[in-house]
Order: sequence, then structure tokens, then C-alpha cells
Amino acid sequence: MARKVTIFTGQFGDLKSDELFQKMSECGFDGLELACGTDHFDVRKCLNEEGYCEAKKAQLEKYGLGCWAISNHCVGQGVLDETDERTLAVIPEYLRSSDLSKVWENCAEEMKLTARAAAKFGVKVVNGFTGSSIWKYFYSWPPVPQEWIDNGYKLLKERWTPILDVFQEVGVKFALEVHPTEIAFDLHSAQLALEALDYHPAFGFNFDPSHFIWQMVDPVKFIRKFPDRIFHVHMKDAALQLDGENGILGSHLPFGDYRRGWEFRSVGRGDVNFEEIIRALNDIKYNGPLSVEWEDQRMDRWAGARESCQYVRKVDFEPSDVVFDAQFAK
Repeated sequence: MARKVTIFTGQFGDLKSDELFQKMSECGFDGLELACGTDHFDVRKCLNEEGYCEAKKAQLEKYGLGCWAISNHCVGQGVLDETDERTLAVIPEYLRSSDLSKVWENCAEEMKLTARAAAKFGVKVVNGFTGSSIWKYFYSWPPVPQEWIDNGYKLLKERWTPILDVFQEVGVKFALEVHPTEIAFDLHSAQLALEALDYHPAFGFNFDPSHFIWQMVDPVKFIRKFPDRIFHVHMKDAALQLDGENGILGSHLPFGDYRRGWEFRSVGRGDVNFEEIIRALNDIKYNGPLSVEWEDQRMDRWAGARESCQYVRKVDFEPSDVVFDAQFAK
């Protein structure tokens, strides 16, 4: 059976659930990866409001949709980041505080609640970010003492282990989207994160090839290095646009500016080799959803959603259950 094709609703947070669900059903999706912090999924209502879960499931079923993962990226970011105006702008208002040193604690408690809400709603994976206290040191000038980097991973263990213990308790996995600005952004930093967390059984990855390709990291190698830690998959594309004047750091140019050294693209329109990704996912026996995350600043999002759904169905295939040349040995 082919994998379910879903779409992450975070980039459609301006739309109310009923309108969005209907449109995504019309685009052909099997289900949705619901974004927390929007009308699409409310963690606290799920836990505290009688009938909320049942009503949300009925709303999905009305349009023939399922849900196999929810996502709480922005709140997770607040757990490790040093809080500033950018952090406060993306987390729910009720998690903000005039005492900025307390914001991470509020975010940590909300991630625990997210695990419990996911369990109550019946999904087994929460995708998100961890944040990072050391991302700002990615380039070592002025020289960065190794101790500072080590302390960043120690802080990961200190703040995220209690959260992950709750995930483990309720039978839900946390899937970090490996991503620049997170504690893990490539293969080596992902390995360091696993080691720092003592390979916590509730911790793994939301594999998104778009964040590797512009760093010139091979996404397929990530799948093969962490086969038992791929808890969820995002189908998102990116394209390098290096022209001798720009670079991969973005040049302080906004997304959608053609002068940037790279940009996100609608699935199938960038440099990601999805053929090899599907083969690698088959090899590790990943059978979860393939979830489109649509972020193409220069393309209409509804055209992109429809096309992405069709593309993912076309590129996905089941592994063979026979050895093609076995007949010749008979």
C-alpha cells in the first residue's frame, strides 16, 4: 500500500479549519499534519475542552482526511533559544512573560502538554524544533571555546530530557526537524544531539531534505545513517542559485528575491533527488506519511499544493516483494 500523502498546515495558518480542510481534500490529500498554535489544532482545548478531539476528528472525516502527526515548531524553538522579540512573536501569547528568563520554562511545559494532547488525539508523532543556544556560534569568529559548544548540548539534555520523558510516558515520539538554527542541522550535529540525549527512545527526526540540499549535505546519507530515528518525512524542495555573486548564507536577502544563493521550491521544482529518497525510505522500511511542506515564495500556494500532491503520488512507489532474477536460478 502506498504511503499516505499529507500536507503541513502551518503555511496556511491564515485559513480557518473548515475552509482549509475542504480545499486540501479537493487538492487530493489523504490527510493533514496539523499545526498547533492555529485554529487547526489547539493543544489546551484538546486537553481541557470536552468534545474537542471528537469534533476535530469529525471535521477531518467530513472531508475524507486523516491525521498521523501534529506539529509544534514555534513552541519547541522557545525551549533552547535565548528569548528575544523574534521568539515572543511566534509563540502563543499565554506563554510570554515580562521575565524573559521564564519563557523557556513555559515553552517546555507546553511541549509536555503537546505530547499529552497528541496521545489523546490518537497521533503517535509530534514534529517540531528544539531551538539552539549555540547556533549563533556556527562560524567560529571571534574564536568559540569548545566548552561553549559542549555546554549547548548539555543544555539540550537538561531541558529536553524531562520533556522527552513525558513523550515516552504517553507513547508519542518527538521528531526534530533537522534545520539550521536548531541544535541539529546536519549529520554530525544530529549525532551529537542523539549522544547528548543518551539516545532517548522518544527522540528522533522529521526528515526534510530541503534543509540539507542548500547546505550541500546529501539527504540520502541522513536516512541511511539514522534509519531507526526517522519518525516522519517532509516532502519539501530547495534550489541552489549560486551565481558567483551570492552564497549559501542568503546575503541578508528575503525569500523570493532572485538574487539569493538558494530558495525553497515547490516539490519537484528544485534540486532534491526524490527518486533516491524514496528508494532509501523503502530500504529502511519507512511506512509513515509523506507530508508536503509548501514554501515557494514565487508560486501561487494553491497551484503548488495541487501539483505537490500529484507529484508525491507519482514519485512514491512500494518496494519489490520479489527478487527479479530469482527465476533464472530455477
